[in-house]
Amino acid sequence: MSIRITSDSSVDLSKELIEKYNIEILPFNILMNDTEYLDGININNQMIIENFKKNGTLPKTSAVSVERYKEFFSEQTKNGDYIIHFSISSLMSCSCDNAYRAKSELNANNVAIIDGQNLSTGTALLMLYANDLIEKGEDFDTIVNKVRARINNVQSSFIIDKLNFLHKGGRCSSIQLLGANIFNIKPSIEVKDGKMGMAKKYRGPFIKVCESYVKDTLTKFNRPDLTRCFITYSTISEEVLNLVKQTLEENSNFKEILITQAGATVTSHCGENTIGILYINDGGENGLN
Repeated sequence: MSIRITSDSSVDLSKELIEKYNIEILPFNILMNDTEYLDGININNQMIIENFKKNGTLPKTSAVSVERYKEFFSEQTKNGDYIIHFSISSLMSCSCDNAYRAKSELNANNVAIIDGQNLSTGTALLMLYANDLIEKGEDFDTIVNKVRARINNVQSSFIIDKLNFLHKGGRCSSIQLLGANIFNIKPSIEVKDGKMGMAKKYRGPFIKVCESYVKDTLTKFNRPDLTRCFITYSTISEEVLNLVKQTLEENSNFKEILITQAGATVTSHCGENTIGILYINDGGENGLN
């Protein structure tokens, strides 16, 4: 018997990390221009952005169904393995609720569902923490309890260059969009209590704003677990990415900085030129430190 980690595709882990940690990913369905795609498999960010520029439309994300979850959990546990499944916030998608329903209908006591109350690598931080505990030899119930105890301490935020995608998705008004364009405003978005919300407004060139965002985030959330930090982006220039990484390195002591590209979920919400730093902000409590 072994303990394995699974997730939906919203966690935005690279193929290298998925293979390294032997994580099974269940992709969301993405509908764009009447064509259905599988998140992370046959659709990428550039396709989403080019479609928006050409047609002015955003793709629709379809949650994993109960039946698909039942098939997935049955397959993953057929050899007696225990599964810890991580889901995008239940306030952002019904996928988490569907996973709970599938577990209940299967009466699967060897499956635990974690509502990460987050998205992207905010959830992935909890997954890799769970893997740390597996490698440490912790038992199934202990791992689940320790992971759940840290959910509210995940610092998950992004800085956005343009509000076009947020406006199209109904998350900001036309007046806010106009004001942002006129005054060169770049908003930061934070995930709190399972929902995304605007945290702070910056003004100026995007590259300078990104530097300020990193420093401000490290100051505001100043008790990081230094095990690891993610830099996650939708599409970004090499210059901006390098600056964010350099600023992070100069102002923190993370043992590992992981760089990943966000998938359809973040890109569909925030658009191009979106980048964030994400880490657990509890000083390593309830963890390995």
